[in-house]
Amino acid sequence: MFHYVVSGLSVESDLRLGGLVPCGPQEEPDIRIRRGGVPSELQNADACGPNWELAKDRFLIAVPGIVRMLLTKGRELRYEIDAGVMADDATVFLSGTGMGILLHQRRQILLHASAVRVGNGAVLFCGPSGAGKSTLAAALANHGHDLLADDFCGVSLPPSGPAIVCPDVRQLKLWRNAIDHLALGGRMAEPVRRQLQKFYVDPPSAARQPLPIAAVYMLREARPPEPPGIVRSNIVDGALLIRSNAYRPAMVRRMGQEGLYFQAAAAIAQQAGIFTFTRELGFGRMPALIENLQAHWEELGMMEPVA
Repeated sequence: MFHYVVSGLSVESDLRLGGLVPCGPQEEPDIRIRRGGVPSELQNADACGPNWELAKDRFLIAVPGIVRMLLTKGRELRYEIDAGVMADDATVFLSGTGMGILLHQRRQILLHASAVRVGNGAVLFCGPSGAGKSTLAAALANHGHDLLADDFCGVSLPPSGPAIVCPDVRQLKLWRNAIDHLALGGRMAEPVRRQLQKFYVDPPSAARQPLPIAAVYMLREARPPEPPGIVRSNIVDGALLIRSNAYRPAMVRRMGQEGLYFQAAAAIAQQAGIFTFTRELGFGRMPALIENLQAHWEELGMMEPVA
């Protein structure tokens, strides 16, 4: 058996999951992943789509030509890999989409974001796929900011106290050109999928403890008439930005969790600064972007001035 931690939860799997960092076993894991026992359809489905069916506490989903998954009560993931498909090409969907649906079933707030540690808080970078979340997190990890999460962030709302990000002990997923420009070739592991030039990469350093959210940035490319810069959102706009960056937002609607996410968005907006970070793209701009962010964190009192 293989053992991992995802969004602060212990996971036991009968299959090695690429991108997740092994850890010690737990006597009673929060989530179990096993091969087999995946039906072709769900009885009395409440909703369905082209490749999925939802029935109360079960969710059946297929990645055509690769893998089918049955997710139950946020505790169990059963999978069947299609004939002729290598297991390594399926695991990215188990640890990504599958794990994300399980966390939704557990009613955990899940944001499409990467996060790093700044001082004693978590800084989140949100945005759609391709926005540069992982690349920016990797560059910041190179500058001493521990990686806390990549691709998605599990956020917990304690009955009292601040919203926190739970650690997600996994590798970064980076395209080869980002690895080369950030000089991370020595940390590169296996490809995410065999036909892609995208690889798992060990972060230079990683956080292992939950951290309160200190700031959230929505990444946006600088295009006329929008100039580069960092702009704070008001509470209403900030809450809407948080809600729109839920991981797999269709899951939020399908599972009737809109109210939960608006509650979380409002709490985060009141607790932490929510900013739109408009920046020019290109690896040559990365040093200036990091300087801008660190200067902003100094202004917010999140870190000591850089000498």
